[in-house]
Amino acid sequence: MSRRKLQRKIITPPTIKGISVFGLLHKKSEKIRLFLEEYESIRLLDFENMTQEEAAIHMEVSRPTLTRIYENARKKVARSLVEGVDVVISGGEYLFDESWYRCESCKANFNIFEGTEHYCPVCKSTEIISLNQYYSS
Repeated sequence: MSRRKLQRKIITPPTIKGISVFGLLHKKSEKIRLFLEEYESIRLLDFENMTQEEAAIHMEVSRPTLTRIYENARKKVARSLVEGVDVVISGGEYLFDESWYRCESCKANFNIFEGTEHYCPVCKSTEIISLNQYYSS
């Protein structure tokens, strides 16, 4: 019997919900689903230039687990580039580092700290949703 997967910590949520391919005459309806922990592995290793050991500590996983997550992410991104398939970032076994929210009015991502009012700090809208809810849809 296999062990239950632990949630992987996501420090910073993605600013986008996916990437759409353009330039094809007959756009494919197929989409590749990039899990949030796969996105985070690419962000930490390739964008932040962390070592695998550092990134594994940030995500609270073992280094071999991070390697597996990263390899899956690279394969998905490579397939998107080669075959011209859209990428959608959603789902997975993740836990946001803090209480992240998204404004439905201006699309800003932000934190709400304990004891503060629940409104967007950018546009003052109260139409906000938890990013856990946003990325699970």
